[in-house]
Amino acid sequence: MPLLRAFSNRSFVLLWAGQIISRLGDSLHTIALAWWVLEKTGSATAMGTVLICSTIPMLLCLLFGGVAVDRLPRVSLMLTSDLLRGGVVLLIALLAFQQRLELWQIFIMSTLFGIVQAFFYPAYTALLPDLVPAEMLPGANSLRSISTKAAGLIGPAIAGTIIALGGTSLAFALDALTFIISAVCIIALPRVAILKLPVEKEESVVQDIRTGISTVLNSPWLWVTLVVASVSTIFLDGPAEAALPLLIKQRFGSQIGLYALLNALSALGSLIIAFWLGHFKQLRRRGPLTYGAWMLASLMLVVMGLPLPVAGICLAFFIQGASITALGLAWMNSLQEFVPANLLGRVASIDMLVSSGLVPIGYGLAGIAADHIGAAPIFIIGGATAAIVIASGLLHPAIRAVD
Repeated sequence: MPLLRAFSNRSFVLLWAGQIISRLGDSLHTIALAWWVLEKTGSATAMGTVLICSTIPMLLCLLFGGVAVDRLPRVSLMLTSDLLRGGVVLLIALLAFQQRLELWQIFIMSTLFGIVQAFFYPAYTALLPDLVPAEMLPGANSLRSISTKAAGLIGPAIAGTIIALGGTSLAFALDALTFIISAVCIIALPRVAILKLPVEKEESVVQDIRTGISTVLNSPWLWVTLVVASVSTIFLDGPAEAALPLLIKQRFGSQIGLYALLNALSALGSLIIAFWLGHFKQLRRRGPLTYGAWMLASLMLVVMGLPLPVAGICLAFFIQGASITALGLAWMNSLQEFVPANLLGRVASIDMLVSSGLVPIGYGLAGIAADHIGAAPIFIIGGATAAIVIASGLLHPAIRAVD
């Protein structure tokens, strides 16, 4: 079975095991942080500000993170990132246990977290082709996505139980522990598995960045998609991240259980589609697949804003989770196949920078607007606008030609 072939690679198994634990911790952290902010402030604007504090520093450091990934051992970068992020979350947990955690402290911790993430995610994206051969990449990427979504599936339920029994401080503490476990798995990775191509030593950091930018600009399928992502994420990610807790509170009351259920259903949809796509040795028609899934995810945001019963909202979350994962897998496989290995770290960092560059604006606008006119209209307007922007990108022949 193509999906399971990557499990024959010891290095991949170690990386996969560590990351599934870490992703479980991320699920705990996401739910705990959103609920702590909501209980502390009752404001979508505050949640949007927290997200901005983690996103902007990450964006500012991404290009340097990409250069570091192509110049330095990727395993070492991931290890350092895990240890630093674990320390930040542990400090949040200690302050929460002592009832001394304040919103301004969350702002600072989120900023530190974002800086470190700028080095972790490009390293993770670029490391996978170093560990597994090309024919295993689709299955390995799917297993990576499955592990993430499986953690997202059970994580919200666990988080809801932990928060109900021990409060958000306990959830933060367990998240810190998962970073330590992930670091142990990374330490066990054999260094001989890293096949990173050497970087020309005479090139400066600025020259390295220019090379990465030129690679993107010379590939229409790359730069068109990044432009579309940059604009559409304002309307797609803003409501989904900043205004969701408020949407649930306004429509159904303060129910941590429902918030956790919706996140779990999104993860379940992701898990199913990742398992299905992982059976293919190679994904075909990746251009239409990427954009079609992208538009469907946007339309599900519109559905979430409609006055539907809980069952309808649950179905929308399930479909959106599947759509986002199909988009992500098709895009990741394209990057890993078409971008040279010695440029992948820089291209991955540019991908994150451009596609997420305007997300803080979306967080801020969605949070402020939701506080003034309600969360539901923000979901409808945001989803419809994002779908139109994404559809315009599909008109470019370079996108439709990606197979």
